[in-house]
Amino acid sequence: MENRSKEAVSRFMQGYNCAQAVSSVFAGDAGVSEEVILCAATGFGAGAGRTGGTCGAVSGGVLAIGLLVGSTGADEKEAKDLTYALTREFITRFTLKRGTVSCTELLGCDLSTDEGLARAREQNLTRTLCPLYVRDAVEILEEILASVTSGQSTMQ
Repeated sequence: MENRSKEAVSRFMQGYNCAQAVSSVFAGDAGVSEEVILCAATGFGAGAGRTGGTCGAVSGGVLAIGLLVGSTGADEKEAKDLTYALTREFITRFTLKRGTVSCTELLGCDLSTDEGLARAREQNLTRTLCPLYVRDAVEILEEILASVTSGQSTMQ
């Protein structure tokens, strides 16, 4: 894949949610089928099931980190520690760039309410703002995961 962030934005614009778009472009690196990642990420969209919680692009990023370096056993302390460290770095960088990881704050409306959802649709927020967050999440992930992915980082 030549440009992972563009592919993620393309997937989002085709109808995948933000978490699916971000996490699925790391499927090959994780050795997991895209179908499994797409299913696993479904509930994280729109701030976790339209609750306005953590941005789905961020949740998809955390899922990708876990798939790439996470632990599979209860006693795998090093893998857990690495996963937590990379997750903190990812969330810190996203927050520095966007000010928050809250879907409600990023969109300026609460998707968990009928009024907020109507406003988001009326103002086309998920088509104008969310692609930026999807792009940012993937670009940050590429930077912090360059040592464990296929080296397709946008950073040189």
